[in-house]
Amino acid sequence: MAHRTFEGVVVSDAMQKTRVVEITRFKKHPRYHKLLKVSERLKAHDEKNEFRSGDKVIIEETRPLSRQKRWNIVKLVARKIEEVADSISLAEQAPKS
Repeated sequence: MAHRTFEGVVVSDAMQKTRVVEITRFKKHPRYHKLLKVSERLKAHDEKNEFRSGDKVIIEETRPLSRQKRWNIVKLVARKIEEVADSISLAEQAPKS
């Protein structure tokens, strides 16, 4: 059986080996057929503490790891924009030899 996967944004990295990932999707109202934006915050396992707040990641369903953790971060899709901009500016400031 295939595991469910979602793409979301890390909104909290305060815990050790755990990240809170927010999943946003659209759901159609059963009667009025209007699309509603639904957000869900899931706790996901991050073994190496490598993902930071603002990173876009893919999470996969797994066996229960704790009372609230049933997801595992599979891979990084995109870094937070400020971190990428900082690394570019540091590279430009470095003396060229």
